[in-house]
Amino acid sequence: MRTEMFWIIMGMAAVTFFTRFASAVLFQQTGVPAWFERWMKHVPIGILTALIMPSLLLPKGYLDVSIHNHYLLAGLVATVATYFFRNAIVTMSLGLVAMLSLRFLGV
Repeated sequence: MRTEMFWIIMGMAAVTFFTRFASAVLFQQTGVPAWFERWMKHVPIGILTALIMPSLLLPKGYLDVSIHNHYLLAGLVATVATYFFRNAIVTMSLGLVAMLSLRFLGV
């Protein structure tokens, strides 16, 4: 392993540790404020959206909002499945079936 990669990993570990440690020390006496707790509930949704949307909309490095974008179509199927079933296993299964069907049928 290259030394640059080692130091990058160590730096990320240190930043993660110190942010968690600092928040634990900061809120140890007073507790987490209600407004901050409400705000933090939206963070996972924002992070997942930021991770997923580029994969769906930019699969080849440029914006592709067409019927030939299998990632986007499978994502739409998974979104509809989530809305109706509210079950992670069903959502992942239907999204996977949609993706495999689009890929192997050549639609």
